[in-house]
Amino acid sequence: MLNSSKSLRVVFDKEHNAYENMGIDEALLYLSPQPTLRLYFWNPPAVSIGYFQSMREEVDVEKARKMGVDLVRRITGGGAVYHKYEITYSFVAPKEMFPGSILSSYRKICYPLVLTLRKLGLNAEIGGVNDVVVNGRKISGSAQTRKKGRILQHGTLLIDVDVDEMFQLLLVPSEKLKDKIVRDVKKRVTSLKHQGVEVDREELAKIMAESFSEFFEMEIEESRLTNEEMELAEKLRVDKYERDEWNFRR
Repeated sequence: MLNSSKSLRVVFDKEHNAYENMGIDEALLYLSPQPTLRLYFWNPPAVSIGYFQSMREEVDVEKARKMGVDLVRRITGGGAVYHKYEITYSFVAPKEMFPGSILSSYRKICYPLVLTLRKLGLNAEIGGVNDVVVNGRKISGSAQTRKKGRILQHGTLLIDVDVDEMFQLLLVPSEKLKDKIVRDVKKRVTSLKHQGVEVDREELAKIMAESFSEFFEMEIEESRLTNEEMELAEKLRVDKYERDEWNFRR
């Protein structure tokens, strides 16, 4: 049963480049006054790396630039991700909403993705710490950070996936083993399309929002970004996310 005293702010956002997307997520972390779900897309495609990673160790930088792919460092941890055939969510909430362990908070925030996939007829469950799997194959991964008493968790839900294209950009530990690594990833990763699900991405965003609303027992309050949030996001884009000093700092 929904708790009418609470509301979940939902921002159905559009396509942005990588630097805008990361700027908006960080601005929401600092400024959003209530639990907020943002659903968005990437244009052009991008590779994001985790906060602790080295861009040149994870990505073929020159190939990415030739292909017109943005490169950006996240403020969250985790590994390198190729963003193209997906919907991305970010969820910001006060830390007191998740009094247990970091592991339990990952699972709670990921569970609405499980509900979304089940509504689409798929056999979905939590896998590992921060993944969602369908029939044992990864379809969603997430990363998290905590600052100033708030949590930001963001992650992907794969609408489609092209592993060969992804590994044109992502580097592997051994070129000799690259073919095997690619074959293994193809076995371990899936997408809505590979599972036979065709869904309009705006409809998918609505189902995801409904699933978050149901799981957290909050009424949806549809919203746009505030002027203050947009101003901070723009400042973060210019001063941080577009700069080599940030993206190539390690």
